[in-house]
Amino acid sequence: MEKHRCGWCLGDPLYETYHDEEWGVPVYDDAKLFEFLILETFQAGLSWITILRKRENFRNAFDNFDYKTISQYNDDKVEALLQDAGIIRNRLKVKATITNAQAFMKVQDEFGSFSKYIWGFVDGQPLTNKIDHYKTAPATTPLSDTISKDLKKRGFKFVGSTVVYAHMQATGMVNDHETKCFRYNEV
Repeated sequence: MEKHRCGWCLGDPLYETYHDEEWGVPVYDDAKLFEFLILETFQAGLSWITILRKRENFRNAFDNFDYKTISQYNDDKVEALLQDAGIIRNRLKVKATITNAQAFMKVQDEFGSFSKYIWGFVDGQPLTNKIDHYKTAPATTPLSDTISKDLKKRGFKFVGSTVVYAHMQATGMVNDHETKCFRYNEV
């Protein structure tokens, strides 16, 4: 019997696997939260499948998403990244990744972990929406607006409300699986 999945992932095995195994699963690990932050930053203005197809290239180019290493990148590393055809070669996004790694560690210092900080906005528990069709899911919410403003105040770049909401969905802070999706009650 075929499983019912959210409509946005249908037709591409990579997308379906991501949907089935990762999307909407609560993430409390700082390293994984940072990985999604990088990927969501680069996704701004592009489709998520484009980023998923380049994910391993990003992992290799950005030192396995190690924020401590990334925070120390210099101009030579930026130029090398901009020559890497395996990633999205956008200077502003590359530089924002370095800035975000530095801001990420400041948040860790202040809150003990980035996870405590970000999950504090939802009292540590995922919000569950009732989405009948993926096209009716919001792109932003008042909460993503609030988190975006706070991240920007803390020095983060490319963290507009849409990017933040996508990050919330990806990391399970909000369950936006369609109500008929087999993952809706699993995450």
